[in-house]
Amino acid sequence: MAVLYINEKQKEGHINAEIYGHFSEHLGRCIYEGLYVGENSDIPNVNGMRKDVVDALKEMQIPVLRWPGGCFADEYHWKDGIGPKESRKKMVNTHWGGVVEDNSFGTHEFFELCEQLGCKTYVNGNVGSGTVQEMSEWVEYMTFDGVSPMADMRKANGHEKPWKVDFFGVGNENWGCGGNMTPEYYGNLYRRYQTYVRQYSNDAPIRKVCCGPNSSDYFWTEGVLKTCFANPQPENAHGYMDALSLHYYTVPNEWDHKGSATEFDDKEWYRTLAKALYMEELINRHGAIMDQYDPDKKIGLYVDEWGCWFDVEPGTNPGFLYQQNSMRDALVAGATLNIFNKHCDRVKMACIAQLVNVLQSVILTEGPKMILTPTYHVFHMYKHHQNADLLHSYLEGNKTVGVDEENQVPLLNESVSIDADGVIHVTVNNLSVSESAPVEIAFMELKPSEVKASILTGTMHAHNTFDEPEQVKETAYTDFEIAGDRIKFTAPKCSVISFTIR
Repeated sequence: MAVLYINEKQKEGHINAEIYGHFSEHLGRCIYEGLYVGENSDIPNVNGMRKDVVDALKEMQIPVLRWPGGCFADEYHWKDGIGPKESRKKMVNTHWGGVVEDNSFGTHEFFELCEQLGCKTYVNGNVGSGTVQEMSEWVEYMTFDGVSPMADMRKANGHEKPWKVDFFGVGNENWGCGGNMTPEYYGNLYRRYQTYVRQYSNDAPIRKVCCGPNSSDYFWTEGVLKTCFANPQPENAHGYMDALSLHYYTVPNEWDHKGSATEFDDKEWYRTLAKALYMEELINRHGAIMDQYDPDKKIGLYVDEWGCWFDVEPGTNPGFLYQQNSMRDALVAGATLNIFNKHCDRVKMACIAQLVNVLQSVILTEGPKMILTPTYHVFHMYKHHQNADLLHSYLEGNKTVGVDEENQVPLLNESVSIDADGVIHVTVNNLSVSESAPVEIAFMELKPSEVKASILTGTMHAHNTFDEPEQVKETAYTDFEIAGDRIKFTAPKCSVISFTIR
């Protein structure tokens, strides 16, 4: 028997809604076909945006969307994506499949999408192949409310008022596809480029994001921060940044043979989950370096690319990164989000990769058809953590499970929050493929009077297809008992459960 102890009186931090963010890149069928079908499509749309996809994302309460990349960001030249669509420049998407990018989805379309979704905007600028002037003019085009060359150009293109850019990334993966730079070189470029990301409105400040490390590259984190914090002056008190990014993908095997999204054994299941849980060590160790420069934790750690990366589905373009999504993905998502919640003092944003039809997406489309993946349902179940306060919680009697010593994982994984109305939300994952787990939830003082719950469960390979779109879905969960200050239940194997407690 495991006991989940909750101290409802002890708040340990605020869970930013942006921890539940998403990422959309000009990659495969994420933008085109997934989010954007054009105004003349037979697929129901509003100003070119797929209505079914937008409605599903609004129901999931998507808080922020990152665009246009990814590796694509550092070869994207924004002026190619504005103005009449018939005259927009075409380019070759060299990173993703070598296909022609017609730039019919650009700046105006991105903000239209975010307005329909009701979410915040995260724009990634081009450092790898772009100039300071290009980045500066893009910020002016998007955010300046006045008379200027770029503001006049925006107005001529049909948008009188500026948009709000909530977050701006100065480059992407500049240690790799964004220019293969050294940390010191990028750090100096960051200092230069961010200078010209002007704050045109005091009422709508842009939060600047510095390109952080790939996985466990602590050398990069140290080198960039040391460079950005050099020669301290009042305006450099926080290294000219509001956040540092971190990218980490869960890859079960080697990069040249990652493994199938739907065909795997117990050993690969636990290896995948063990690698997903490595996220906590990454946050702790990169966070320790950040603490040296930012002990008050005013700089956020943005894990703005994370999720499972498997081999592409057979018969699909290998450059499109299209993969299926099973209960294994659901457990990776649930466990990772619980980690982010518990580290909300440093983790202020996270964006799973990617939104539609790419990697660990929440939605898959095929022509007019759309399905919700197991990962979608996890985000839907966890949405109540957004903008809630983290509560102190710990599991007693939690054991480890696995088929070999190397890849043992805890049987249970959890996080707990309390919202502005005093409602407590508990998310619990059972990571075992074979054993259920009896659990008691115990409170410091609270005697629960009203409890509701939902569950996502299935066999470890279970996934939704266009022929069977509801093999895995969130359902009501009633198999629990309220006993005084405790809630007793049994978490089925391979399951995600969300409790709402009053």
